[in-house]
Amino acid sequence: MHIESVDLNLLKALDVLLEERHVSRAAARFHLSQPAMSRTLGRLRDVFGDELLVRTATGYVLTPRARHIRAELSEILPRLRSLVTEENFDPSTAVGKIRVAASDYFLAVMGNQVLPDFFGQASGISLVVETVSPTTFDDLERGHLDLAFVPTPTPPHLCRHVLFTEDHVCVMAEDHPLTRDRLTPADLAEYPHVGVAALKSDRMLVEAQLEQLGIRPHPGLSVPYFTAAVAAVRGTQLIAVLPRRLVARLREPGLRVAEAPAQFSPFDYAMLWHPRLTRDPALQWLRSLLIRAGAALTPRTGPDEAALSPAPGAVPAS
Repeated sequence: MHIESVDLNLLKALDVLLEERHVSRAAARFHLSQPAMSRTLGRLRDVFGDELLVRTATGYVLTPRARHIRAELSEILPRLRSLVTEENFDPSTAVGKIRVAASDYFLAVMGNQVLPDFFGQASGISLVVETVSPTTFDDLERGHLDLAFVPTPTPPHLCRHVLFTEDHVCVMAEDHPLTRDRLTPADLAEYPHVGVAALKSDRMLVEAQLEQLGIRPHPGLSVPYFTAAVAAVRGTQLIAVLPRRLVARLREPGLRVAEAPAQFSPFDYAMLWHPRLTRDPALQWLRSLLIRAGAALTPRTGPDEAALSPAPGAVPAS
């Protein structure tokens, strides 16, 4: 096979086929009929001399060659897109899919800042938000994800931009025995907590802060979402230590908010991507939306619930 004989448009179709592992779904994404996509798969099999997708009782599976090709395409296609369209990228005519990993915090805090601009400008691009997991960094490396949003330390080989800094507040039931405006480490040690296992890990950011203060809370509740943690405390003596901006957007009757202990450090909310995607035009455009949205989020100024409303001021960003 010679490169001159390959229609490079086939590579994009191949990428969609290998991702979907389903001819009809790939056809819908690629705006082709099912028979046309079947013919495209046949051409690809001829080009690569391999079946690529093999039908089984449970659906199509990738051949070993197809798995290798898919990994290579994750590197090649962004470079080809950048080479061809970098100077002419227009979100209004672009099509495709962008995959990001984020917790529900991302949508609650940044959704109304970013999504109107995203879908207002790029109706042909779909955005897929997946949960942050222990494989998130590997998924960025392998090209399964385009961006990730995490508050935790990240591998040095990934690109990183801090969107804003955040701190914590404590959410409790309105009739909770603790009534002070700022809790102490001793307060947190006395009552059970709601923990958010967004990373499917036993040691989240809040747990690390508590551990540094020598606090081991009583057995409590672990939930997968920050929004669930807010809902869980009502009518109990549970305490949820949660990001301030999230709580400001999810305030409900029957809850009280107090400041976290002064020993709790603020944290950076960062956007991550693989260096190979730095010059990808679609992702450059999306990152610019996110950076602008992050800059619009301002820090709090007061000591109690009133401080949850945004106040004037600049937000650090790297």
